Amino acid sequence: MIGKTAGDAPYHAHIYYAADERSVAAALRERLRAAQPGDPLSEIRFVGALRDGKVGPHTVSQFEIHFDARLLPVVEPVLAGSGLRVLIHPLTIDDLGDHTRLGRWIGTPVDLDLTVLDPPGVNQGFARFGKTDF
Repeated sequence: MIGKTAGDAPYHAHIYYAADERSVAAALRERLRAAQPGDPLSEIRFVGALRDGKVGPHTVSQFEIHFDARLLPVVEPVLAGSGLRVLIHPLTIDDLGDHTRLGRWIGTPVDLDLTVLDPPGVNQGFARFGKTDF
C-alpha cells in the first residue's frame, strides 16, 4: 500500500442473491451505478455484473463492488438496507484471510469455496481492483 492512506485502502463487497431476490439485487446494482456526482456512492470505483450461479469462491449468485475504505460508513448502511446477504472485506495480500477472518457479514453468511482462493501472501484481485470482476 505504498503511497496510499488508510482511507484509500481497497475494499470489496460481494452482494449475494437467491433467484427470487434477483430483482432486488438488480435494483441495488442500478442504484449504485446511477449515483450522481455529489453522492458519495458515485465514488464507488467499480460495480460488477450480476453473476447468476457460482463464480470463484462464491457458491451463490452475486455481484461485487470495489471501493476505498473511506466509503465504508456510506456503503455499508446502503448494502444492509437492501435485505440481501453481503460480505465486505479489505483487499490485502491474504485472499483467504480477506474472505474469512478479515471480512464481515451482513445477514447470514454464505458458504464459500475456500479452495479456489489465492494462498496467503498472494492476491490476484489487486490487478482487477476498480477495473473488472471475474
